[in-house]
Amino acid sequence: MTDRDIFELINGLSAEEERLFANAGDGGGLSTDDVERLADIKVQLDRCYDLLHQRQARRDAGLDPAEAEPRTASVVEGYEQ
Repeated sequence: MTDRDIFELINGLSAEEERLFANAGDGGGLSTDDVERLADIKVQLDRCYDLLHQRQARRDAGLDPAEAEPRTASVVEGYEQ
């Protein structure tokens, strides 16, 4: 997966997130399925950004960014801010 692939995934997830919020703005709010999907999108976005950071760190260290591996949701969501 290239940086471009990751950015395209991020853009697609962000667009879906925006659509869900826009649909909720009609006064009907978010359905349970929408809330669950938004939570899933958040995790997927966090994993994408983590992978981009790994790739950049590998580049900065003179290593092959293609060897960066996506981390599991439990690892990424366990990071402290």
